[in-house]
Amino acid sequence: MLEEVQRQMESEKVVMDKLKAQEKEKSATFKQYLGNRLMYQRMLALYEKHGLL
Repeated sequence: MLEEVQRQMESEKVVMDKLKAQEKEKSATFKQYLGNRLMYQRMLALYEKHGLL
């Protein structure tokens, strides 16, 4: 599960970077990816808190 979260976080970062380059930071797609990244960061913080990372 950890590897999947890390992999998904990285792949979505690539998409977000492309959207930024196109100046689409206000699009619904970008905001969805941003929300996902925040969720992934929280999940990774929990892994670290419990000594699993």
